Order: sequence, then C-alpha cells, then structure tokens
Amino acid sequence: MDEAAKYKKATYHLWTFTASKMIAMLGSHVLSFGISLYILAMTGSATSFATNMICSILPRALVAPLAGYVADNYSKKRTILLAQAGTILTMAGLLLYTEIFGMSVNAIYVTTVLYTLCSAFSGITFTSSIAILVNPERLQRAMSFNQMSMSVAAIGGPVIGGMMYGFFSMKVFLIVHMIAYMIAFCLEATMNFKLYSTIGENAKTEKIWKGLVSGFSYIKQHKVITVVMWLSLWINLFFSAIVVGGTYVIIELLKIDSTHFGFIEASGALGMLVASIYFATRAEIKVPLRFSKISLLLLSSSLAFAVIPLVTNLSYSMIVGYYIGLYFIFAVFEMGVNMPLGVFMQKLISEEYRGRVVGLMETMAMSMMPIGMLIYGILYDKLPATGILLVTSAIIVVMTLVLLRKAVLKQAHPEFYDDTTLAERVAN
Repeated sequence: MDEAAKYKKATYHLWTFTASKMIAMLGSHVLSFGISLYILAMTGSATSFATNMICSILPRALVAPLAGYVADNYSKKRTILLAQAGTILTMAGLLLYTEIFGMSVNAIYVTTVLYTLCSAFSGITFTSSIAILVNPERLQRAMSFNQMSMSVAAIGGPVIGGMMYGFFSMKVFLIVHMIAYMIAFCLEATMNFKLYSTIGENAKTEKIWKGLVSGFSYIKQHKVITVVMWLSLWINLFFSAIVVGGTYVIIELLKIDSTHFGFIEASGALGMLVASIYFATRAEIKVPLRFSKISLLLLSSSLAFAVIPLVTNLSYSMIVGYYIGLYFIFAVFEMGVNMPLGVFMQKLISEEYRGRVVGLMETMAMSMMPIGMLIYGILYDKLPATGILLVTSAIIVVMTLVLLRKAVLKQAHPEFYDDTTLAERVAN
C-alpha cells in the first residue's frame, strides 16, 4: 500500500474508531447508570453497590498484564473482535437468565466480572494499537478523538440512562448495550490493525511467562518509562483525595443537593471534552513531559482550592458555581497531564512491548484506586477535610518535582536540553 492510500485509510480510522468508541462507551454508561440504580432500588444497600464497583475494577486490574501479553503476541484485530463478541454474549446471557429466572443481584455481579474481563482485553489492545492505526503526525489528534468520544459518552450516558430508567425495564438497558456493541463490532471489523505496524508477519510468539517477564525487563531498562509508571501509580493513590473527598465535602459537609452535585460532576466531563477538542486542533506538544509536569503542578495546586468553601462564608449558589468551575479546571489540567504523556508513551515504547507496558501500567494504576479510596475514606472520618486536601496537594507537588526533575526531562527529551535554550528550540 502506498503512502497516499495509507494516509487515506488512517483518516478513515480516525473517524471510525472515534465513532465505535463513542457508541460502545455510550451504551456502557447507559447500562452502568441503570444497573447502579437497579441495585440500590432492589437492595437499598451501599454494600451491594460497592461490591458491584469492586467487580468492575478488581478483575481488570488482575488480568491487565495478561491482556497486554495477548495484545503483543496475537492478532490485535482478532483479540478486539473476540472481546467485543464476548461482551455481547455476556449481556445476551444475562438477558436470557432474566427471562427465565428473573433479575438477581448475584447474576449482575457475575455479568459485571465477565464484562470487565472482556473490556480489559479490548481496551488494552485498542490503546496499544492507536499508534499503528494512524500516522505518527496525527497521533495526538487520534488520542484526543479517543478521549473526546469517552467524554461525550460520560456526559450523555447518565442523561439517557436517567430518562430511560423511569420508563423502561432493565431488559431494555441490556438490549441497548448489546446493540451499541454490535455497531462497534461492525465498525472495528473494517479497520486495518497493521497499517503502520513495524513488526513482520513472521514474528515469533513468546510463551506467556517469558512474555510477561520480558515486559518487566523492558520497563526496567527504560528509566523514563519506569518514572512515568511510578507517577501514574502515585497520582491514582493521592488523587483519591478528591474522588472520595469531593463527594464527602460537597454533599456531607456543605449539604449540596444531589441534583446540583450532578451538575458539578458533569462540568468535569465537559472540561475533558473541551480539552480534547483543544488537543485535537493544536500541533503536537514538543516537550510532552515538561507540559505534563506543569499541568500536574497546576492540578495539584487546584486541589488546595477545594477547601475555600469550607473556610469562607459563601452562599449556596456561590458554592455550587465555585465547584462547577473548579471541577471543570480539574478536568482540563488532568487532560493536560494525560494527553501529552499518552502520546509520548505511544511513541517511546516499542510496538512489540506496547501492550504489556500498557497492561502493567493499568494494573498499577487501578490497584491504587481501591487502596486510595479505603485510605482516604478512613482519613475523612478521622481528620478535618481541610487538612487532608492541603497536605495531599503539597505531597503531589513535591512528588511531581522529584519524579519529573530536570535530569529525567533531559533524558526523555535530550534534543531540547542541550546548549540551546528550550525557548529557542521550541521557537525553531
């Protein structure tokens, strides 16, 4: 295939995987919203709700390294399509079970586990494939489109789910999810997952254990990748302060109505959407680690501003407006951290190891989420929220300055840290 034909196919990929991801994620968010309300309505138990959340996190964290190995050693297209088919069959199985025995919480738990396993294989394989679906010059745009589709789904899913919940049964939610994934399956079946691949057709397949060990070895040999993985781990741990504390502070301490809290959370999804559009339309970041460092420092500093309504005498409407703006800023800065890092890692990691590195990063990041939620849940019960947020903000600032110090930036981008000043180099 000549370059013109490859470029045309890459353009097709840009729009096709954006559409497929948006449709699939929209169906997923609609179903997730419906299942959450169903479990609470059926059991009235926060424990049951939390159990289903664990079922949607723990299996993915455990299987992510294996999914990365499969992505690196087997056909990416086949893996994604089989995983999507597994998702459709899982929902069909729950629908059939419901017709015969009726809906049950235990059946939802099993379905959530199976769905999470399928999504781990499709999600990690898809992430590791972006750099071979489009040309390198449009990688940032492709990842921005990917994030844009998820943001739209995050905004639209709860809205559609909320409208459906009052009029339709859970069976309709399952059917909507199945149709969404069928459409995504058909779109992804038309994509060429070897378009910009540098791996030959006769590449050898490693055995599972050897493949996982070589993935670890590859990471250990690349200091910058190791630093980014540690950064991802600590970010997910410490930013549980806002994941847990945001809801606790806004609803429990400041007594904000749940409807208004929904607007606050929606502003975060809107911030991600706006940031995605920005990155999709601008030139690629020349020094991504430096950009991410600045964004992370701004993000961690913004965390400290979450305490202002706790220490000032603002009116109810001012508090709601303040947090809507703050959550929007959080999301923008979060994208400023994740987008340049994602593009940088896609280009830095060799194609034959990309899936395993992505899988290991996901395991480390996701394993920190429940730990962080547990730690901060205990801390917010014992200590003042103001102190927790301020100390966490300071910790993240120090962590950023240490992990992304100039020596690391120089190793990652040596061409921008020679005798020529950074400003002169960027200008050129």
